[in-house]
Amino acid sequence: MKQPTDQTEPIELSVVIPVFNEEGNLPILIPRLVKVLNPLGLSYEMIFVDDGSSDGSLKILKEAASQYPRFRIIRLKENRGLSTALIAGMREVRGEKIVTLDSDLQNDPEDIPKLLGYLDRYDMVTGWRQKRDDPCLKRISSKIANVVRNWLSGEQIHDSACTLRAFKKECIYEIPVFNGMHRFLSTLVKMQGYRVIEIPVLHHPRKFGKSKYNIRNRAFRALVDLLGVRWMKSRQIKYEVEERI
Repeated sequence: MKQPTDQTEPIELSVVIPVFNEEGNLPILIPRLVKVLNPLGLSYEMIFVDDGSSDGSLKILKEAASQYPRFRIIRLKENRGLSTALIAGMREVRGEKIVTLDSDLQNDPEDIPKLLGYLDRYDMVTGWRQKRDDPCLKRISSKIANVVRNWLSGEQIHDSACTLRAFKKECIYEIPVFNGMHRFLSTLVKMQGYRVIEIPVLHHPRKFGKSKYNIRNRAFRALVDLLGVRWMKSRQIKYEVEERI
């Protein structure tokens, strides 16, 4: 992933939020997010990536952009999925630190300061939804998916698909990008030699809209992606320079 070159003003923190048909959640999320970010004492920007929404999400975002400073909107021509929306947003960031979170209110913006507090010791902090407030079937399928993912990838990550993360911008310059990579971002960053920690975060039930994922639309794709990541790890180039003359 290439380093962004457009830096018109100094920004310390960029928050990237993918959006797909979340008109019921955005009017609640946006002011809550601003309420959390303002006291941080950091210059920040909010980048909302509209992933081809077909409801009123874009209208709500445009209204918010006229109200809040450093509120940016990236509108994708068509729905391309969570990985693409995240990459599209991360390629536009101006901050040296990046936070990502979902727009469905299941991630809690109040966890952001806690995550940022770890970036003096680690390069990436990823959320662990320790107490998931989801339907039983979804919780079971996610737990099984994480067990299989760790077994095949050789990782020990409790919640690899949690979108709530904070990390330094340089972590993502060299990672491979592909559809489905959002499930393996922590692993891809660790493969570059960066320090990653997983910490418990809050999780809330979805109140508005519908979940974009179910067992049918993610199980097979996730397995194919996982095998690809396992292959990349097995073929990873590692070396140490003993001497330069």
